[in-house]
Amino acid sequence: MKVSIERSALLKAMSQAQSVVERRNTIPILANVLIEAEGSDISFRATDLDIEVVDKVGGMVERAGATTVGAHTLHEIVRKLPDGSMVELSDDGTSGRLDVKAGRSNFSLATLPREDFPVMASSEYDCNFTADAPVLRRLFDKSKFAISTEETRYYLNGVYMHAADAESGKVLRCVATDGHRLARIDAPLPAGAEDLPGVIVPRKTVGELRKLLEDDEAKIAVSVSETKIRFATPEITLTSKVIDGSFPDYTRVIPTGNTRRLEVDAAEFAQAVDRVSTVSSERSRAVKLSMEDDRLILSVNAPESGAADEELAVAYSDERLEIGFNAKYLLEIAGQVDRENAVFLFNSSGDPTLMREGNDETAVYVVMPMRV
Repeated sequence: MKVSIERSALLKAMSQAQSVVERRNTIPILANVLIEAEGSDISFRATDLDIEVVDKVGGMVERAGATTVGAHTLHEIVRKLPDGSMVELSDDGTSGRLDVKAGRSNFSLATLPREDFPVMASSEYDCNFTADAPVLRRLFDKSKFAISTEETRYYLNGVYMHAADAESGKVLRCVATDGHRLARIDAPLPAGAEDLPGVIVPRKTVGELRKLLEDDEAKIAVSVSETKIRFATPEITLTSKVIDGSFPDYTRVIPTGNTRRLEVDAAEFAQAVDRVSTVSSERSRAVKLSMEDDRLILSVNAPESGAADEELAVAYSDERLEIGFNAKYLLEIAGQVDRENAVFLFNSSGDPTLMREGNDETAVYVVMPMRV
């Protein structure tokens, strides 16, 4: 194999590949990226056996062929090469080495046989549809903060994507929860997604997927089976196993009878929570909200470190209410608001609170209160 690639194109492909590869591997081949050159395409394939990413890059192919080389090492080399340089990758197939040349820099890297590289078996996909990158980006970006990190509740370690019924009709919906907070985000249902089986997309896959969704013009081809999900652009294909488990009935925890309504400037609210929580104890990070007559007082009282309070002008006309929350959860939820105002709907100090962006029903958040 002998190919030449522009450094920035190679760096982009290697960044994607090396982030899939785990740092610690008991199976040596999984630390490598499979490089295949044919025609005018050079593809870079990496896997951790749960996720596989294939990135196609245009370049000059002098001699077709394939080899595997350490993903992190090659990424580091390319990252440190001068911008705009041409990188030549070559191996003769017998020495067990890949030569990397750029300008006056020469590297010789150990390779492993391409035959040992595991390729994810292709799946029969039951459902295929196309979605715009900004639509998928919003669905996953706004829900991923609520993904659980508890390994014992593995079925909550991802985003549940499915077709659902909303008041506006059929929607493509993403839901994530860790039992303390929940995010439910809707988008218009793309053509072909009507039979979408509900799948739980793992946390790592959601992180890797973000890189495919950065181009606002991109169309993403989504294919779903009961065990796998694939996201593809003409250049990059990301295939992932889905979490084998049943996502709980989230509709039961979304309150419908909350009538006490607080409307507040989202940015001001987030900054105030951040300021007063500075003195809260690390363990509880509790912030108390006291509301009455268009006033909101945020307060923290941590005997070992101090106390703080801040008053905000808000729209609130219901009876007086005091309720406590984990400051981190409030900040994460307030951070999702793209519009100016956040609307909180309360029932009582012991019931779940609903939050949305103005009157937008397509993004709904639930947060459980805590005793303060």
